[in-house]
Amino acid sequence: MAKRIKALRASAWPTPLTTELAPKAVCDSLVECYLKGVEKVYRILHIPTFRNKYDALWTADVESDRDFVAQLKLVLALGATTYDDNFSLRASAVQWIYEVQTWISEPEFKSRLGVQFLQTNILLVLAREMVSVGGESSWIACGSLLRTAVSMGLHRDPALLSKTTTMACEMRRRLWNTILELCLQSSLSSGGPPMITEGEFDTEPPGNFDDDQIIIDGATLRPDSVFTQVSTPRALRMTFASRLKVVKLLNDLRSGESYQETLRVDAELKASYKEANRVLKDCKKGQNSPTEFELSVGDFIMRRYLCALHFPYYGLSLQEPSYAFSRKMTVESAFRMWSTVSSDSAGGATSPDKQQFARLVACSSGFFRLSAWQSSILLVLELRSTVQEDDGFSLAPVRPDLLNVMEDSKSWNLRTIEAGETNIKGYLMLSILMAQIKGIMRHLSETEIVESIVKAGEEAMQGALVVFESLLAQLQPEGTEIQDLQEIDLTFMDDWDSLVSALPEMLNHC
Repeated sequence: MAKRIKALRASAWPTPLTTELAPKAVCDSLVECYLKGVEKVYRILHIPTFRNKYDALWTADVESDRDFVAQLKLVLALGATTYDDNFSLRASAVQWIYEVQTWISEPEFKSRLGVQFLQTNILLVLAREMVSVGGESSWIACGSLLRTAVSMGLHRDPALLSKTTTMACEMRRRLWNTILELCLQSSLSSGGPPMITEGEFDTEPPGNFDDDQIIIDGATLRPDSVFTQVSTPRALRMTFASRLKVVKLLNDLRSGESYQETLRVDAELKASYKEANRVLKDCKKGQNSPTEFELSVGDFIMRRYLCALHFPYYGLSLQEPSYAFSRKMTVESAFRMWSTVSSDSAGGATSPDKQQFARLVACSSGFFRLSAWQSSILLVLELRSTVQEDDGFSLAPVRPDLLNVMEDSKSWNLRTIEAGETNIKGYLMLSILMAQIKGIMRHLSETEIVESIVKAGEEAMQGALVVFESLLAQLQPEGTEIQDLQEIDLTFMDDWDSLVSALPEMLNHC
């Protein structure tokens, strides 16, 4: 059924780029969602220029600029991820991405190598990852993006090149900064090499300018204490060197097993984050300040690297007290990450910024969703470890917050399926772990625990099936009957039977 949903969402290939857009009111909302979300962290566009072109697009006597239409459709696709709670415009977002992918694949497009070309490529990489279009790894796509930027000379600081305008200099720095961030994140997620070292570029971080400043040559650089539209990306850039060391330590096959090196990198990472956080906090004292969305994203990203750094020692820490610090750091980082996205700790995500970040994580695919899911799984595993630390007389104290995470994470995973996710493995895994934990807490026998796990797994699959049927009803052409369950290929049940038979051994070793 999941395959059927994916097939119905996919557009024909090739899908020619058209100038057709959603109604202006919808487009206006999607553009605002993008500018208040993705663009706050990944600086790609010059906002005044974009707004001028966007306004001109709706003027009847102006011929459509196809280059801009392509950019706009990617902006709309990215904005759709935070437009509402259930990603209702997913089908349209997929269509827009297919159109731009077709257009950018045309041979003559490559002759237009320039800033706009790079902007469109960055938007396409982000859109394909966040909307889950295409099977190419984002790490592969980011590698191509990096090589394109290097071929354009973005790895060299524009101050060292021939004289250019402030606008040209700053846009080149911003784009290079965004590409570095995407490459690093994709490397962390994929386990691939980070593709870049600090010695391979000398481009400075973006200057602390607002977008309207860089239009004027010779604009005065603002101090770090003054918040601008690039303050958040600049703060993240301050932590780039330490985060790069984290990824290299984790992904380098030749790296040693020294725990001391992990602790050294841990200290560097925390020091850089403390400094970046100080800069943003100083900005909050001024007239303008970072939004809750920006602060949430920044904290989430940094906690993800800290959690990843210590996670290799988490399993060891359950047996070896000498690694207790890594267990503490892993669990605390995961909890902080989860607290920024869960409905419980976000107060129902009532504020617009909290709601937008919660939607970004739940509705989009890629780095943020994967990181949130991993943090929830880790916390549930920590809960299981706690309840298993039974001396035979009484259970070890169970943290109430971990119990809340267990319940909240299951409902969150179901919400991601309702928002269009077709992979139910995460939801199934959490359901199984919850059943095991509850069985241990109730002192059930191993046989009874396995029976409760099987029941929980079946209920989880049935719940996902109900959601899939609803999604299919929305996607099927009008008048088409939803395929009866008996007619669906259920060969996957063989895998489920194998899983059930192997459960006792698996649960004893994982």
